[in-house]
Amino acid sequence: MPETTPRGLTRLAFGGDYNPEQWPESVWQEDVRLMREAGVTMVSVGIFSWALLEPSPGVYDFGWLDRIIGLLHENGIRVDLGTPTVVPPVWFYRAHPEALPVTSEGVRYEFGSRGAICHSNADYRAAAAAITTRLAERYGDHPALAMWHVHNEYGVPVSACYCDSCAAHFRRWLETTYGTVQAVNEAWGTAFWGQRYASFEEINPPRATPTVGNPGQALDYRRFADATMRENFCAERDILHRLAPGVPVTTNFMTALSQCDSVDYWAWGREVDIVTNDHYLITDGRRTHVNLAMAADLTRSVAGGAPWILLEHSTSGVNWQPRNPAKAPGQMARNSLAHVARGSEGAMFFQWRQSRRGAEKFHSSMVPHGGTDTRVWREVVELGASLDSLATIRGTRTEADVAVLWDWHSWWAQNLAWRPSEDHDARERADAFYEALYDRHLTVDFAHPESDLSAYPLVVVPALYLTTEAAGNNLREYVENGGTLVVSYFSGIVDEHDAVHEGAYPGALRDVLGLTVEEFSPLLPGQDVRLTGPDGSELGGDVWTEFVVPRGAETVWTYADGLTAGHPAVTRHRLGEGTAWYVSTRLGHEGLDALIGWAAEDARLAPRADLPRDVEVVRRSGESGSYLFAVNHTATDAKVPLETPGTELLTGERAAGRLAVPAGAVRVVRLDG
Repeated sequence: MPETTPRGLTRLAFGGDYNPEQWPESVWQEDVRLMREAGVTMVSVGIFSWALLEPSPGVYDFGWLDRIIGLLHENGIRVDLGTPTVVPPVWFYRAHPEALPVTSEGVRYEFGSRGAICHSNADYRAAAAAITTRLAERYGDHPALAMWHVHNEYGVPVSACYCDSCAAHFRRWLETTYGTVQAVNEAWGTAFWGQRYASFEEINPPRATPTVGNPGQALDYRRFADATMRENFCAERDILHRLAPGVPVTTNFMTALSQCDSVDYWAWGREVDIVTNDHYLITDGRRTHVNLAMAADLTRSVAGGAPWILLEHSTSGVNWQPRNPAKAPGQMARNSLAHVARGSEGAMFFQWRQSRRGAEKFHSSMVPHGGTDTRVWREVVELGASLDSLATIRGTRTEADVAVLWDWHSWWAQNLAWRPSEDHDARERADAFYEALYDRHLTVDFAHPESDLSAYPLVVVPALYLTTEAAGNNLREYVENGGTLVVSYFSGIVDEHDAVHEGAYPGALRDVLGLTVEEFSPLLPGQDVRLTGPDGSELGGDVWTEFVVPRGAETVWTYADGLTAGHPAVTRHRLGEGTAWYVSTRLGHEGLDALIGWAAEDARLAPRADLPRDVEVVRRSGESGSYLFAVNHTATDAKVPLETPGTELLTGERAAGRLAVPAGAVRVVRLDG
């Protein structure tokens, strides 16, 4: 069986994507010397190197890769070796132009970027298998090899192709999934608009149509595209497992909802030996550290709670956003250790040495254009020393307080055309609810709607438009057995085929919420509503309202104005041993904080009023002990109460009573006992 940690790595992973092929060999010795100075433990190599490794069909040149891997090994640096299948060489596309993907409008992309792949193309699959086989045969038993890195960021920038090869593959996928074309017709509701198919051969991908196409077909094509990419990953993984037994295989995810929406990471998490993730701060005016925490929690959850690895982030600014600010002094280390607090077994970067040419030459790196006499380099060296002092946390797990339900299939379905309001955004609601939990200092696990939720006193559902019958039963059972559930609007509406559940809204969640919804009443831009509570207090909502009819639930807050005036806005339903809350409008931060507060009382979650805003406190525990991470994202020194004394690992000092965390700093306490 493959390992679930990088082979031979005895410390936390620290390093980055290393692209020595961009530099003369005279630079390599200097690179490795600097890696040792910085405390680098592992680098990723060869990810974009197919054209160099196979300069012409069937002709291989491994000499340069032999030399660099040997040099890294001599200096004690482990290697995360890539299969370079994200960018086939230009000679491959000249021979097989049909391997370039086609858009739904029928436009075929050209060579010249990355990730331009039709994942159904047989020639691409054969070529990818061949280069992967050669790499495994040559390096599978190399003593420097820590793990395999297949492809790169599946789903970015292209996940779906609409060519004839994909059409044939889609038909095969449908036949395997449904068995008969009659079952496809039923699932897609093709009786509507006369779309009925008589055979699988009549079905094409959801290419451009005069108006909105079939939503069931579009949803299934998202699933097919994701499954097809996963097939290709598994094909390479299986070659590597066969030829290099015992060496773990990964591919770098992009779990942040701000960065990739085309991959079902619940499914992918089951296929990799180690979950790894790339995360970059999004400059959108939000508190970027909250998005970071959310992505880290989501990655850990995809890993089933096991430790994972941050395989890419940036030392400072990136280059692909409209505006790319630098990170403030100390922010790189703080970001890195925030990921570690939430389960990462290290912090790696894109990339080691900043490129002089190419599309990402302004993307920051561990060795900037300015060299070692720079703030970034000095902070890199300091971070390497910090991570070295945290080696004992390896193998420990982050402790969570609550669960947030998330399902990529539901997100895909909600984002299809012709929904009641384009202003209702599943990602926005997930971000908003997560931020409310974060501000109450509650650590979050994400969970699939059909998973076991019994370990969590509180479960939050920000947006679950697509809710299977099994998920609905799971949530009802969770509440009946004593759990506290919070559900936001437009959840429970359709089944796995995007068919509305029979009966009144909210379909699969009617029973657990104890209510029905007669009608949605989305608001126009600029409109909002007031909500009044039993004590006369007020909250505000916007984007969405509903005509809610209690069927056992009690009304907690009522619409005070608008079309739904007088109708329930927030309800609470006692069912069995537990409680289910429902909110039928888009609450702002104040309203969500109040709602989470009420639900937390039901769940008997003690408030953490003693912690300042934007100071994270997260725990990891395991055989080596228990660790408290305190991450201060503010410009003010903070004090964090310690119930148990311990040793602060970054300074070596004893900590008891109240832990001092300087502005912008991180403290990690190994607790006694």
